[in-house]
Amino acid sequence: MSDPNRLRQQLDFMREIDKVKSVFRRNYLFDGSRLENDAEHSWHLAVMAVLFLEHADPPEVDLLRVIKMVLIHDLVEIDAGDTYAYDTEALVDQTERENRAADRIFGMLPADQRQEFRALWEEFDARHTPDARYAAALDRLQPMMHNYFTDGRVWIQNGITAEQVIARCSPIANGSPVLWEYAEGLIRDAVARGYLKG
Repeated sequence: MSDPNRLRQQLDFMREIDKVKSVFRRNYLFDGSRLENDAEHSWHLAVMAVLFLEHADPPEVDLLRVIKMVLIHDLVEIDAGDTYAYDTEALVDQTERENRAADRIFGMLPADQRQEFRALWEEFDARHTPDARYAAALDRLQPMMHNYFTDGRVWIQNGITAEQVIARCSPIANGSPVLWEYAEGLIRDAVARGYLKG
């Protein structure tokens, strides 16, 4: 027989994470019409995880674990907010803000799921496992593609340089050298087109 308290916790968590649909990121949709929200970003990463699996390094990553990571990795932003990757001031206390958020949000779950979700979230951030490195590679590539395919709109607005993008996105190579080669090509072309400062 199911535990009604467990189900209540799970339902409360589901209601809470609906808020991630209202956390807007700093990059525009590919069509440039509006900013992307965290839920859309996470869904996009989950599809990318399936689509690009053959390019993961090593190829034996656990796809289900990767999908779980990309679906939950930004839930902490419900409380912590989205931190723009190139905002050095906001990055100072990002870890503290996100840890507090993880305590509260994952703390809503039954104990076993709380531990699983928290462990996956921490693994994603640490990038020590092949699964986490592949998930993180996708998380770095996706917004870079959004920036490139919207003619560098946000990069230009914020005066972002190629050096900054390389520093931010180089972990792609640890999860997929093939995707990093593609990303490097986008960066070079972005400089040539004036989307990024050289």
